[in-house]
Amino acid sequence: MESFSLILAIVVVTALAFDFTNGFHDTANAMATTISTGAMKPKVAVAMSAVLNLVGAFLSVEVANTISKGLVDEAGIRPEVIFAALVGAILWNLLTWLVGLPSSSSHALMGGLIGATIASAGVGAVHGDVLVTKVLIPAIAAPLVAGIAAMLATRLTYSLGKKADGEASRKGYRAGQIASAGLVSLAHGTNDAQKTMGIITLALVAGGTLAPDSDPPMWVILSAGIAIALGTYLGGWRIIRTMGKGLTDLQPQQGFAAQTSAATVILASSHLGFSLSTTHSVSGAVMGAGLGRKGGVVRWSTATRMFVAWGLTLPAAALVGALAEYVTGFGAWGTALVAVFLVASSAAIWKLSRREIVDHTNVNDTDDAEPAGVVTTAMAAVTPPPAGTPAEEPVPSFPTQATAERTHSTTTPV
Repeated sequence: MESFSLILAIVVVTALAFDFTNGFHDTANAMATTISTGAMKPKVAVAMSAVLNLVGAFLSVEVANTISKGLVDEAGIRPEVIFAALVGAILWNLLTWLVGLPSSSSHALMGGLIGATIASAGVGAVHGDVLVTKVLIPAIAAPLVAGIAAMLATRLTYSLGKKADGEASRKGYRAGQIASAGLVSLAHGTNDAQKTMGIITLALVAGGTLAPDSDPPMWVILSAGIAIALGTYLGGWRIIRTMGKGLTDLQPQQGFAAQTSAATVILASSHLGFSLSTTHSVSGAVMGAGLGRKGGVVRWSTATRMFVAWGLTLPAAALVGALAEYVTGFGAWGTALVAVFLVASSAAIWKLSRREIVDHTNVNDTDDAEPAGVVTTAMAAVTPPPAGTPAEEPVPSFPTQATAERTHSTTTPV
């Protein structure tokens, strides 16, 4: 019983560690556009987001119930399985954070859980209908719906604001951005904090502490909310840079349209119990807003890397989760070995991140070394710039030394 209590405590602590990484990994979802357009200062933005993430954790438990009751068979789950699943999710979160790619913490968690469950109890322990209807279909639909909505909202915003005073309009949209960013933060807490609640509840049911089909206890809700809020306040500055500046260049009107569209999609999915990726929703909305402005384009080279990361999230986390579950099957020393591997890998990734530090002081700095890409260049060439944009002055051409010599040799002296 003592060793069992110890493993259950390890699972709870690891789940809260995942929740913490989820917070700083997904801060960009709420605040990247607000920071990139200058509507809020970086540290103030992440502080506001952290508080609203905590509040959002108390609004619903529908997504938590999807994970704890619907995705896998509770009867075939041991605490070690959940620990292995969390290892896969945490490592994927840290790797994608290191390279600055917005990927889904939700899908990393579910991928790890699916892989560990299959390794422990077989394919039959995963409920395929729930996986398809509440995970895979929303993963595809969310960025499309949010992107189309943001593109239409951006065009409508610019159309309605043609006759408005430029400076007053920008101030108004900045205020709207702050409000919509707060809504996204609230939605993120409502959706993502619940996933950790569901995992801890599943562990408590597997350990016999809770009865099957139980809702998350209050202490689970509170601890998950605090963990994700602390991670959010830390700020995932690398991903904020990619989301705010790497995909497209946003103006306040576009930021407002993107965040409002994303928040609507996320809150609707939380109400329906869909384990939606907030990253997919916000990224789709940002790209839609980029295409909605005349002259606005998306950097498809960055977007392509992001799409690849999305596609790899579930299988990669599932593979690591399955391997971790295999090692924990050797007993207490196997579980200890997996724990040591997790800590050592996390420390190594953090050490690598110190080679190029990204924080609130340089989050809006962009790297212009990357080429725009064929699609972006073509779209920029055929799309007229937005109204009011000054025309680019021609670059004066100065004669080279060779040209001067030729001119001198062919000129007849007076």
